[in-house]
Amino acid sequence: MDIAAEWTRHAQRERLAVKDEEMAAVEEFAALVGRNARRMFRVAYSLLRNSHDAEDAVQEAFLKLHRGGGWRRMEDERAFLARTVWRVALDKLPRCGEGDRDVAEVEIASLDESPEELAASGDERELLRQMIDRLPEDLRRPLVLSAIEEMTSVEVAVVMGIPEGTVRTRVMRAKAELRKRFEAMRELQR
Repeated sequence: MDIAAEWTRHAQRERLAVKDEEMAAVEEFAALVGRNARRMFRVAYSLLRNSHDAEDAVQEAFLKLHRGGGWRRMEDERAFLARTVWRVALDKLPRCGEGDRDVAEVEIASLDESPEELAASGDERELLRQMIDRLPEDLRRPLVLSAIEEMTSVEVAVVMGIPEGTVRTRVMRAKAELRKRFEAMRELQR
């Protein structure tokens, strides 16, 4: 029996096992990215309001998660990832200025119709989107995460780092404000 040959075969089996584990981890992370990239983009975009910055935030968040291994310790995948990208996006927020705006956003802003024109044209979805965009940030952010991203108030609280009761209050106030503004627009139509 050749001990050196046996140890060589053993070492080769060990290397293959490690490579299999590494490959499985890579595949698992790729599946995580595939399941969550769009949602994370929407979360980042709701804060940054710029598609390029939101994409950068998502990539940076995934990179940090992969390098740090934090993705392996997640209990609530959706809330954990949303919180991670939210923090990365917050770090990018001060650098976002008028000069960083997406060309499409500038064009949309320049083509904005008055509320009367929007209501008259019957484009209520666009009107609602613009009304949401015009809400104060402290009301808009939890509303977007709750209503559009379909996160629970607990998940929104975790993402934003505020109490759940505050989330519920802000969402309720945002909806009331939108209802008030929408009714005012309908009155102008009459």
